[in-house]
Amino acid sequence: MARGLFYNLGRKVGPKVRKARWVWESVTGTEADTIKLEQGVGVDLAQEARRQIQADAETTAMLDEIGGRLVACVANKLRSFQFEAFQGGEPNAFALPGGFIFVSRPIVELCRCDADQVAFILAHEMGHVIRGHAIDRIVTNSAVSMASRATPVRGVLGPWLHRVGVQFLETAYSRDRELEADRLGVRLAAAAGYDPKASLTLFATLAALKKSPEPLDLGAYFSSHPTFDVRMQSIRQYLRQL
Repeated sequence: MARGLFYNLGRKVGPKVRKARWVWESVTGTEADTIKLEQGVGVDLAQEARRQIQADAETTAMLDEIGGRLVACVANKLRSFQFEAFQGGEPNAFALPGGFIFVSRPIVELCRCDADQVAFILAHEMGHVIRGHAIDRIVTNSAVSMASRATPVRGVLGPWLHRVGVQFLETAYSRDRELEADRLGVRLAAAAGYDPKASLTLFATLAALKKSPEPLDLGAYFSSHPTFDVRMQSIRQYLRQL
């Protein structure tokens, strides 16, 4: 697939400038302003997240190599991304506003360090950032929303994440948002030269593990809808369209 196809995707749709609700509801800004504010929110959250997890430098190096190719294909060049691996007992990953992507070593090992599958995981999380799912998850939290009506969020989110824990960030989004991130992840991975069908391999492996006599504990990241079968069906349909 030509890299230009993904690059032009955002241009065809036309980015919608969102209100910076997490600062003051009455303030609107340019797309660049909005992304800058998201990055500020992400920095605050990422600092607290790092306090709650144990970094894995070796796996991070792999993520950086794969992620760099993905970032080069993102349509909106105002976006930036940073990839960090952490040690943990469950296969999971989460995205923070501003492009901070955290991935656990167990999920990379579950993929047997296959670059195509890891690329889809990273691209899926990047999709949550690009489509605004990551910032919406934070903004719609009641504690953050109330605080943001009167004061800038900077300095508010760190203590909030300390209270709720990173488990809040590892849970699945709604069905529609997960499927949207899957589709964008497939397209981004393909644009970067990775095999988009690796996403089906990943979900097939996870589905088999979940149905096995001694099912693997997949944790909160894979615990809710949509099911793996639904996600694979959606991806197959999208690949046919491509």
